[in-house]
Amino acid sequence: MRADIRADIRADIRADIVVFDGADDLDVVGPYEVLGLAGRAGQGVTVRLVSLDGPRTVTTAGGLLLPAAGWAPQEADVLIVPGGGYATSETSGVRAELDSGRLPAALAAAARPGLVLASVCTGAMLLGAGGLLTGRACTTHHRAVEDLVAAGGRPVQARVVDDGDVVTAGGITSGLDLAIWLVERHRGAQAAALVQQILEYERREPLWRSGDPVTSGAGR
Repeated sequence: MRADIRADIRADIRADIVVFDGADDLDVVGPYEVLGLAGRAGQGVTVRLVSLDGPRTVTTAGGLLLPAAGWAPQEADVLIVPGGGYATSETSGVRAELDSGRLPAALAAAARPGLVLASVCTGAMLLGAGGLLTGRACTTHHRAVEDLVAAGGRPVQARVVDDGDVVTAGGITSGLDLAIWLVERHRGAQAAALVQQILEYERREPLWRSGDPVTSGAGR
């Protein structure tokens, strides 16, 4: 580990990943690994899993049992929403959360100045159902782009789309790129470089940021 690529430490950043039964494994574990590694590497990042239903064990789409803390978005700087189960499940995953309406409503209520709302894959549909993507540049899994438009979003063809207080990522593996970008955005390029070096993974492009030209479509 090279000390010369460490970022200057500023105020710690807390990231919460909201989990629910049927969430995609990598949508959750990818960002959790990146952000947790950044914290362990001394970059001032704290990450935890949270559940709208309070402290409990959540079962992912792949059967992983994940212990989650209680819902406390007022304490977070970043709140990440995974996807999973959008096209295939009516009993768990994103589709079930949309049918319930509880999580979209909670996300809408959580929005405030200083909080970045982020999503991986079809987690964007939960943000959209909460009215948080109306008129906003965003992306999701390529098979859900038409639904994203119906939810009021403006799809951009990019791997990660940063529209200020809303940051969305494309398909499943893009959660890694989302989290690395969040490290860079909040902790600096040196911190992101350190994380990538330890992971032996390089963040995939394109990254779209507010003010860039818009290319319609979804990231791959």
